[in-house]
Amino acid sequence: MSGQLTGVGVGRGAVCGPVARVSSAPQAPAGETPPADKEVAKAAVSQAFSEVTAGLRRRAVAAEGTLAEVLEATAMMAEDKALIKDVLRRVTAGEPTLTAVDRSVDKFCQMFLGAGGYLAERVTDLRSIRGRVLAQLMGLPEPEVPDLSVPSVIVAEDLAPADTAALDLTKVLAVVTELGGPTSHTAIIAGQQGIPCVVRVAGAMTLVDGTQVAVDAAAGTVTTDPSEELRAEYAERARVLASLDDLTGPGATSDGHPVQLLANVGQVQDATRAAGKANEGVGLFRTEVLFLEATSAPTEAEQAAAYGAVLTAFGDRKVVVRTLDAGADKPLAFANQAHEDNPALGVRGYRLGRILPDLLDTQLAALARARAETGIEPWVMAPMIATPEEAREFAAKARSYGIATVGVMVEVPAAALRADRILAEVDFVSLGTNDLSQYTMAADRLQGALSDLLSPWQPAVLELVARVAAAGVSAGKPVGVCGESAGDPLMGLVLAGMGITSLSMAPGAVATTRYVLSRHSFAQCQVIAEAVLAVETADQARQAVLDRVDPQVRAVLAL
Repeated sequence: MSGQLTGVGVGRGAVCGPVARVSSAPQAPAGETPPADKEVAKAAVSQAFSEVTAGLRRRAVAAEGTLAEVLEATAMMAEDKALIKDVLRRVTAGEPTLTAVDRSVDKFCQMFLGAGGYLAERVTDLRSIRGRVLAQLMGLPEPEVPDLSVPSVIVAEDLAPADTAALDLTKVLAVVTELGGPTSHTAIIAGQQGIPCVVRVAGAMTLVDGTQVAVDAAAGTVTTDPSEELRAEYAERARVLASLDDLTGPGATSDGHPVQLLANVGQVQDATRAAGKANEGVGLFRTEVLFLEATSAPTEAEQAAAYGAVLTAFGDRKVVVRTLDAGADKPLAFANQAHEDNPALGVRGYRLGRILPDLLDTQLAALARARAETGIEPWVMAPMIATPEEAREFAAKARSYGIATVGVMVEVPAAALRADRILAEVDFVSLGTNDLSQYTMAADRLQGALSDLLSPWQPAVLELVARVAAAGVSAGKPVGVCGESAGDPLMGLVLAGMGITSLSMAPGAVATTRYVLSRHSFAQCQVIAEAVLAVETADQARQAVLDRVDPQVRAVLAL
């Protein structure tokens, strides 16, 4: 008898296969007694953290791209002096060793969750570190993913980058987790690899190893003991989706209205891979990756080499570079700041220049140097711009370094409401819909309980997007979208109809979006956008698109 579990899907793929569960990490036992020799216990704690750090670094060296990046960041967390010091303090105070590790990690998890943003996303990594340290102290093997003998569906309570690094991705059909979210590292890595993923699946860990399941990322469902009919349906969908990769050329509606389809990249390796795919360039190059792993600020020469490599990889295609998006919720080891009670609203993004102006100056100088060395012009934009004055200030500074095309991110309602005035100061804007959603709805995008408020289909958010798009049309300047909604092909129709000129997404999402746009005229997209803006709820907004989408598109995407 088949049954169905539901969660939040990431991607459009659908597969069938056997369950392979990830074992749970060891726990500190109840009734643990304090160590007889505290100094010996503290030495063992320090050694355990060192072993875990070394193991993570070995995996980082063997990995590449985003996975290597997050593994190195996790290794840095495992050697964090404040965390280790807190554990040692507890052991000195008489707490049992394993309990001390457990409580210290819990303390830091709560701090990270309270900080929100990037730090909240790292709680999974902290818990993974705890499990590995406890295993070292208990003389047990570190928690590992199963050794896959056949292609399988990975099922876990949560999946940290260290776990993902141990997977043979050629044998991973899909990933299902009880925790996490659509913007977690697990979901991002799965998306980049084209692996169907469903997160926040209540009851996932009740699935038994070897059980046959059907995972539908588009619907966010996990069906046990799937029928032969469902298996055949998923196989056909996979065949059709794979065939979309054969479609190439610029993004456009059926009557030739252009909508640039661009890729999001995080570092040079990501860019190199994305450059080999059918897209029109980069809509978001997240330069903070160069900074977040560094113990000292990267030099102008180091940055210029990275920027030059990305520009060269894409040649004459557009590359939009976002200046450093770091700060309170993405702390820099070399730029410690005072504690902030609400870091999501604090000194981050462009605002970091208020206290560390040299960071932006060096970055702009490096971009100018990369431009001079490659002969390729980057588009450069600043994150977390709130006012026309900030846009004017950034544009003047960037142009003083010889940057020809200057823009800003629209991520806060204040910038969306004043988009016409901001566009008067810059050459283009790009909407970051993830942050725009959380700031508009006053809801942390990592809070699963608030996922309904964080839907990109929320009418209030879409009204702000439409306002920015209209300002761009009026000014005759490009307005792109590089947030989560850009990779949803249905939302792509809405955005095109509003007047958005480019969509930037995970490279693997480009083919589907290209296909969906090509099946609708610009006039149809405009009608769809008008219908979406006329409704009252997020569910009604999405349904308004489904009611008007081309029937063949519905069949291909199993909508």
